[in-house]
Amino acid sequence: MLATRRNTRITGYVAVGVAVFTLALGGCGGSGGSKGGDTGSGSAPTSSATLTAAEVDQVGTVVTDSKGHVLYRFDEDSAKPTKVTCYGNCAKLWPAATTTDAKNVTVKGVDKKLVSTVERSDGTTQITLAGRPLYRYAKDDEAKEAHGQGVDGTWFAATPTGAKAQDSGSSSNGY
Repeated sequence: MLATRRNTRITGYVAVGVAVFTLALGGCGGSGGSKGGDTGSGSAPTSSATLTAAEVDQVGTVVTDSKGHVLYRFDEDSAKPTKVTCYGNCAKLWPAATTTDAKNVTVKGVDKKLVSTVERSDGTTQITLAGRPLYRYAKDDEAKEAHGQGVDGTWFAATPTGAKAQDSGSSSNGY
């Protein structure tokens, strides 16, 4: 009887351990809302950047980068104070919009007073709009694609004022 009780206890510990391990792995995958462990930003900083207000199908007028790619904001970040939370695997799917010099960020159709930067934990400088860090979505292959709109209910294209873009149908997986 003692051996049975001991085996049951050990089996219980193993089951709990497996469950914790599975939950930990689950946070690393998915469609992009996870925050990973390393601090890589997923993108190389550029010396200058341009934020442009552009009309994009399904989401309206949003901010794009110098290559015309839609820029997004993440609800888990904060604006006041500015706080970046997307690192590791998250930053691989949602690379930070970066620059090496905050003074070299130019704007077209975006109020320059709303544009700033924040230093990421890896030392790169991420562009912010109305205090919110900006990101690209790795699955947006072409300019003016907004496949990241509404992903996980936390990622939204940024409007020229830094607000969330509204669309006709949010997605849970980016497509």
